[in-house]
Amino acid sequence: MKVANDILIPELARLIAEGKEVRFTPSGVSMRPFIEGDRDAVILAPLYRAPRVGDILLACVTNHQSPITNHQSSPTYVLHRLIRIEDVLSTLDSPLYILQGDGNLSGEEQCIRGDIIALVKHIETPSGRRKPLTRGRLWYALKPLRKWLLKIYRHTILKTYN
Repeated sequence: MKVANDILIPELARLIAEGKEVRFTPSGVSMRPFIEGDRDAVILAPLYRAPRVGDILLACVTNHQSPITNHQSSPTYVLHRLIRIEDVLSTLDSPLYILQGDGNLSGEEQCIRGDIIALVKHIETPSGRRKPLTRGRLWYALKPLRKWLLKIYRHTILKTYN
């Protein structure tokens, strides 16, 4: 059964704020090839330390741009990788955390520390096998080739699961 994110995520956030870990199956393709939406599950845990580049985070972002319309949308939840931290000299007491989905060829989201709900602690396949949790450095360095690598992934690797 699918539950809308605006209902599910606040409940997950409440449990995580209580110090609990939560198993969640995300949807979408923005984290391919590391997390396959509607198939892989993630174990979300409280973030007790400062976020680090390479972490996969669940966050509420306000500047999410739709790749279809290229217009900003209302606040939304994303499960994306932290690709950069920007110190901003402003009234913010927190640096800006810049996020991007591993499967996204463009577009970034930003949030502050208070917008981060959880850290991905583990990724699990439907059989319960834990996938290696990488920092994504090599994948980020391969950004110019991602379009082709993702195409190969869709046409070869995914066929073995379907």
